[in-house]
Amino acid sequence: MDQAIWRGVLGEIEIDVSRATFVTWFKNTELVDSTDNSLVVSVPNVFVKRQLESKFNSKIQSIIQNHTGQSIPVEFIVKSSKRRVVSRDIQPSNTEPKDSTTPSTVPSLDSKTNLNPRYTFDNFIVGGSNDLAYSACQAVAENPGTKYNPLFLYGGVGLGKTHLIQAVGNAIKLKNPNLKVIYISSETFVKEFLESIRFKKKGFSDKYRNIDVLIVDDMQFIANKEKTQEEFFHTFNALHQSNKQIIISSDKPPKSIPTLTERLRSRFEWGMSIDIQMPDFETRCAILESKADQSNIELDIETVEFLANSVKTNIRELEGVLNQVLAFSEMRGVRPDISIAEGFILNAKKTRPQHVTSKQIIDRTARFFQLTPVEICSSKRSKHIVLPRQVAMYLLRSELHLSFPKISQELGRKDHTTAIHSVEKIETALKFDVSLRDQVAEIKELLYV
Repeated sequence: MDQAIWRGVLGEIEIDVSRATFVTWFKNTELVDSTDNSLVVSVPNVFVKRQLESKFNSKIQSIIQNHTGQSIPVEFIVKSSKRRVVSRDIQPSNTEPKDSTTPSTVPSLDSKTNLNPRYTFDNFIVGGSNDLAYSACQAVAENPGTKYNPLFLYGGVGLGKTHLIQAVGNAIKLKNPNLKVIYISSETFVKEFLESIRFKKKGFSDKYRNIDVLIVDDMQFIANKEKTQEEFFHTFNALHQSNKQIIISSDKPPKSIPTLTERLRSRFEWGMSIDIQMPDFETRCAILESKADQSNIELDIETVEFLANSVKTNIRELEGVLNQVLAFSEMRGVRPDISIAEGFILNAKKTRPQHVTSKQIIDRTARFFQLTPVEICSSKRSKHIVLPRQVAMYLLRSELHLSFPKISQELGRKDHTTAIHSVEKIETALKFDVSLRDQVAEIKELLYV
């Protein structure tokens, strides 16, 4: 009876929330115990536990009330795992028991598809920054060629685009082994195309036009290559006309890729274009928990939250710092804790600017928009100058927290109401203008490299 209650809860919630939300917070829950007065539900980690308690508890209680006619509190517990906590005492390496569940070899790339089997939907962490992209990718994997074709994912470096698009390919091959799937980078496509011309190789066109699913990573690198763009245009048309699935990733939306031909740009925009944004705090915590779990190591909450707060813009960098912390702890035979994490974060920050100055923000913004700092600080009101000037004011406010009079002074303005208006305008535009949000995010990236 109790199992039926929890299945009923999950069934109603799955209908009521998005697929990504259900998979992230509810799919891996399990009723493990019950009494007359409560239900005990296990969850994968502490961050899922917090989310269910703070955000979904009232909904769960309402559903239970409807099913049973009474209020039954639910206790969420983190399920026990096989993760090991490295002892503070150094142990000889030959006495450490070998985990029989650890694979002896790392899965290799599929030579026919170029897909990495490690990239799956199951180990992709879903959050508010990528839930739409995750849902679209699952829909494509379920019915390739019929929905969201082409599927175009874009976002900054290290946000999980490659993982997600390869997860689609792996899911399609798992469900339909007979389908022909190929994953390539645009750089590989360019290289193979040039070799086919240079060495008069045959079969290049057939290779990519006689498949069921084409997945192309880093499409931005095809820009400025006219002949390659023409070849890809014909490949795209042949696949799309045959209802074959096309999946593309890029660091920019189609309209923002420079020197991309208009006919390719319009075709990329035929299907679904989705922005993958920087992960929020909860998603970063979940990623760290998941990666540590894959290494069979348990991290305490303080260490996870410290790392998540210290690295905010790039998942690869976040994983890199975590790997260093785990490797150091394993070599020393100690438990990874916040003091070790602080040491690695401090070393990482030494390679970055210790602080950003007003001049750096103005210079980077001007360079990004192909202007000079003098033009941004001038009294000119041309449209191509006004927007970059407003962006610079917004960044001075958001990154350095300068007062409006000080912002006006830095940009050569006399009236600080101009700065107030500019900052408010950009803040409002960022909520609706995806292209502007991408531009501001890229400028921020440039400030901290």
